[in-house]
Amino acid sequence: MFTTYIKGDTPFPEFSVTLLLDDVTIAYYDSEKKTLFSRDHHKKEEEEEDTVVDQSLIRTISSYMHDDFEERWIYVKHDLNTTERFYVEQRLVVCELMDNDQPGPMITKNAIRGSTADELYFHEEKLTYQHDIYMTEERSKQISIVNQLRYEYLYYPACIKTLKAYLKQRSHQVKRKVKPRVRLIQKKRSVSGWDGVSCLATGFYPRHINLTILRDGEPVPERLTTGGELLPNGDGTYQMKINLELRGEDLKQSVFTCSVTHLGLDNKLDVHLEFDPGEPIELMVTPVLAAVGLVCVVGAGICVMKHYRRKKTASPTSRYSAASSTEESEASLNNTEK
Repeated sequence: MFTTYIKGDTPFPEFSVTLLLDDVTIAYYDSEKKTLFSRDHHKKEEEEEDTVVDQSLIRTISSYMHDDFEERWIYVKHDLNTTERFYVEQRLVVCELMDNDQPGPMITKNAIRGSTADELYFHEEKLTYQHDIYMTEERSKQISIVNQLRYEYLYYPACIKTLKAYLKQRSHQVKRKVKPRVRLIQKKRSVSGWDGVSCLATGFYPRHINLTILRDGEPVPERLTTGGELLPNGDGTYQMKINLELRGEDLKQSVFTCSVTHLGLDNKLDVHLEFDPGEPIELMVTPVLAAVGLVCVVGAGICVMKHYRRKKTASPTSRYSAASSTEESEASLNNTEK
């Protein structure tokens, strides 16, 4: 669960919550509409009331969390003497199921200005609280006591119950396996003037993937590669690309392989690349000139043929006209003699 609290004049709700099952967004809630809406990228409806979780339970939990954010805001404003125009605080809440559907730990992390400020860990009815902000020992103790009760009787049971309910409803999404499409591409004439290779895997799910470039069968050190960021595709799958830049001679003398392991694959997938030097531009000039010369010859031939055909077509008419004139002259001469 990702929660955002914003204090200040903004177009966004002051308090909003996004629920995820693994990495699939399943529901959304904010302090303006106060209703949990289902989210599914396969459906066209923008807002559909969620039926998996009791709406009254969601409103109760969100009310507690909203009040907690308000108290933290007051503390930061007065005790830490902040004068920021906008104040943003975020909270990440995670609960999980272990093997055999056994409830695992529940972890809550709070961040102020993008940095983690405090963390709560709850498991087997025990709460551990750690913080990285200034507060008195008395306040820290009060927070621990209140949270122990809320986590034990409200947050933790609700989180595990909600997790099981959504897992039952959305298992077809989070348990699907889509194997990656992998390409190993040779790069030429990069900005740095070097050659290199890029290993691209796309269209895979789940998002966990191991992508490695091998040089002559040995893994290339990560410090020599760039990229590696996991990026989402529009269809709910993911993509990842790693790059290796090399000098042309190094690329020519080695064999490179893109090695991939993923849950969608039965075995490790290796895509090989052998160096393709390409054709130097000097060697390409002669074929190009020959092609141009051939075009010119063909064009000239076509022009000659057209001219010959026009001339051939015009000749019978000329001969017919000349013959007619001769016959007319002979007839006139005969008439005169007569």
